[in-house]
Amino acid sequence: MSPEQLLALDARHVWHPFTQAAAARPPILAASAKGASITAADGRTYLDLVSSWWVNLHGHGHPAIAAAIAQQAATMEQVIFADFTHAPAAELAARVAALLPGDLDRVFYSDDGSTAVEVAMKLSLQFWSNRGIAGRDLFVGFEGGYHGDTVGAMSAGHSSGFFSAWKGMLFPVETVPFPATWDGDDAVAAKEAASLDALDRLFAAKPGRVAAVLIEPLIQGAGGMRMCRPAFLAALAERVRAEGALLIFDEVMTGFGRTGPIFACQKAGIVPDLVCLSKGLTGGFLAMALTVAREEIYREFLGPDLDRAFLHGHSYTANPLGCAAGLASLDLLLSDACSARRAAIEAIHRARLDDLATRADISRTRLCGTIAAFDVGGSGGSGYGAAIGPRLKAAAFDRGLLLRPLGNVLYLLPPYCLSDEELHRAWDGIGQILAELAG
Repeated sequence: MSPEQLLALDARHVWHPFTQAAAARPPILAASAKGASITAADGRTYLDLVSSWWVNLHGHGHPAIAAAIAQQAATMEQVIFADFTHAPAAELAARVAALLPGDLDRVFYSDDGSTAVEVAMKLSLQFWSNRGIAGRDLFVGFEGGYHGDTVGAMSAGHSSGFFSAWKGMLFPVETVPFPATWDGDDAVAAKEAASLDALDRLFAAKPGRVAAVLIEPLIQGAGGMRMCRPAFLAALAERVRAEGALLIFDEVMTGFGRTGPIFACQKAGIVPDLVCLSKGLTGGFLAMALTVAREEIYREFLGPDLDRAFLHGHSYTANPLGCAAGLASLDLLLSDACSARRAAIEAIHRARLDDLATRADISRTRLCGTIAAFDVGGSGGSGYGAAIGPRLKAAAFDRGLLLRPLGNVLYLLPPYCLSDEELHRAWDGIGQILAELAG
């Protein structure tokens, strides 16, 4: 079938995510992908600077992960996980638990980031119920947080601005300010104090009511790559513990090396009660998610009665192909070569952000691990719907750069295989785009 025919089929039948079809440019027909590049059917190549929605850790088509999936597919592609287990699932759970701090030892498999968060929220409520403690049924999130698109995740992220069409079906979740910071931010301590004060007031007003506090540690992703300091997370954890509530870290995006260490909770020196993982888990090959719980939480679900168990599951829970991909991805992630590449990417980001910081149309440069971001000024407002966002995206595509600005926020979150030369080429292109738009 010709590229024209395939694009016609897409236009007739496919509904693309997070896209206003009436205004969007026609999609690019991808023909192949290798390393940090995607090749279109017309022969053009695009440097993938967002890891294809933050999932692709090691580059497209990595042969080690592809081989692991092929070998597993020839052995066993899927088995019901309620009555069976299998080697890839047991080994992946053990390896992830060994990497996480403290007694985060119990792994519940699900499908994607949204379901990982949904599982954590349901576990939190049932944990208190199983303990015979009534009234701990309130969740607390942070303004601007985004946790996914299922009902519980949407409720936790209601302040993100994405879910107004469904506000009638969301359950109440309290929110407190997120102390977003950036390079040279002199007000960060005051913002952190205000956020913690708001949490203290909420705890005082509703003592014994909070089941769990949920946060994207260090970086709010879809909310605009808004970053906070590890010290704030440590102070937050101390208050949540004092209140007796559970602490959930949504590491769907921040996990697997994005913030520097393997997990953001390590950078903050915190052992949360529940950690949600997905995106980079399988290196971008297959959809899979984990919710990892402390042993104390798991034990509250044990007993003679079925209604004490966690009655939740997914048809493809712990899919052997996804687990095999996850194991191969971990092997790559934990190598010295991957660690060196992540450090090199961070160093180049730092130097290029410092170069951009002198521009009048750039503000709030920020960096955490391999994630760099900044705000682009100009007319058209800020936030996800800012008018400049589509212009930045189109100009990037014209230069063979896959970037997806979050409104007026331009960010880079590349696969770890990206070379120094490719990353500098991306930053050079960004500089040209900004100069054109300013002109």
